[in-house]
Amino acid sequence: MRGSEFAELKAFVTVVERQSFARAAEQLGLSPSALSQTIQQLEGRIGARLLNRTTRSVAPSASGELLYRRIAPSFREIADAVAEASDATGRMTGTLRINTLGIAARTIIAPRLSRFHQAHPDVVLDIVVDDALADIVGGRFDAGIRVGGRLDKDMIAVRLTPDLNMVAVASPDYLARRGTPKTPAELHDHACINWRLQIDGSPYRWEFENRGERLDVAVNGPVVTNHPDIGIAAAVDGLGIAYHFERDRVGELLAEGRLVQVLADWSISRPGLFLYYPNRQYRPAALGAFIDCLLDRKPFDRPDAL
Repeated sequence: MRGSEFAELKAFVTVVERQSFARAAEQLGLSPSALSQTIQQLEGRIGARLLNRTTRSVAPSASGELLYRRIAPSFREIADAVAEASDATGRMTGTLRINTLGIAARTIIAPRLSRFHQAHPDVVLDIVVDDALADIVGGRFDAGIRVGGRLDKDMIAVRLTPDLNMVAVASPDYLARRGTPKTPAELHDHACINWRLQIDGSPYRWEFENRGERLDVAVNGPVVTNHPDIGIAAAVDGLGIAYHFERDRVGELLAEGRLVQVLADWSISRPGLFLYYPNRQYRPAALGAFIDCLLDRKPFDRPDAL
């Protein structure tokens, strides 16, 4: 294979995996016009359209999907070999793609970005915040971060946090006006800030437990959202009762007295946040370093190391 043919195929694989000409061009160090010309040359040489392009998205055609499935594993093996060689020099490079829940992005990743960059300046972190249960393999991510208990069994999982408490909260002003519910059933008489699940778009039924009794409550109120910042802000402004993870911004607002917990005896906990990645023979060194950074630990103290 000539060098130009290899470059064309590499460009094609990168566009498919980044799902964007602009992002692929940035990764390859090309201008978007040069990348587009490279793809056109490949399509002309093969005699088939490989990518369907619109102003907003790019996706492989039927022919492109067949080509990608055949050649992508080889490119991953090449990338792994290069990474291994780079590891031997102690220098990490490349792009690390992470799909994460918003709560993890805010409370775990964001506070450590500067430290990671200072330690590994040649590694680019491509972080996608997605509260749905994403397919990280299909989405071509190196790793994902989700609440435990919902991960595929063939993934390697690394715990990042203890279990997470769910808390029902409201502002002091709201409780002064509407009273404090004593049982989950009383939520039907209150305004509640509802949460819409990103998996299927359905409203979340609030879950409670007390002395072995479990209840799922469908609530109603003036706001329905799929973003915690909106729900928490609505609760602070006195629009109703919200139900969120205590670890997030809610914990700070409780400490400040701007929110008050209700139904504390009925609170439940969820498995903590886990970083997970495919069970492959070789784990990129940059991913190992990223895990170490998130756990605030030294590289040599890794029970999950492969």
